[in-house]
Amino acid sequence: MKRNNWVYFCSLAVAILLAACLPVANQDQTPAKAFTTEAPAGAYTLDPSHADLSFRVSHLGFSVYTARFAEFTAELYFDPTTPTAMRVNATIDPRSLVLPSPPEGFLDTLLGPQWLDTAQYPLISFRSTGVETGAGRALRITGDLTLHGVTKPVVLDATFNGGYAGHPLDPHGRIGFSARGMFKRSDFGISVGIPAPGSTMGVGDDL
Repeated sequence: MKRNNWVYFCSLAVAILLAACLPVANQDQTPAKAFTTEAPAGAYTLDPSHADLSFRVSHLGFSVYTARFAEFTAELYFDPTTPTAMRVNATIDPRSLVLPSPPEGFLDTLLGPQWLDTAQYPLISFRSTGVETGAGRALRITGDLTLHGVTKPVVLDATFNGGYAGHPLDPHGRIGFSARGMFKRSDFGISVGIPAPGSTMGVGDDL
């Protein structure tokens, strides 16, 4: 039975696209640290009004271009007593790309065959494969990112921001996470415009 719980995701890098799978234990086999929260364990779904999915890339070496996706979903199995048992599933519609003051035709170029090629690859996704706990409320999420028809492993550095079980004005359990990750777009077959070695003239490979 689906719970009426919500999860907030803030400042997510483009790598956040996730699908549930079996988690793996901490590599050092030390017991996972529990999170202190009144939010119950269970299935949570994304609250789009409190979520952001942005990415940044170097442009010509002297500016950082920032854009975001407007349409994405996520589902999270949350377990505050055993964070390593958590798993997350998220998908992005790349056609929902939002650009800051784009020149005429620029959005169509990025959605076209040289870049995201949304006609052939209409979905981006991420499949979590493991969660490790760190200091405080820090987490390390490993998973498989599928972008531009290519699947590669990525790592997200995440933070549990807290949550609550609900109250009279808002009966739903809510939790919040922030996460960041980095990957090379060329690993996913998107290599147009990458600067030549020793140069910054172009669009960076690192997202």
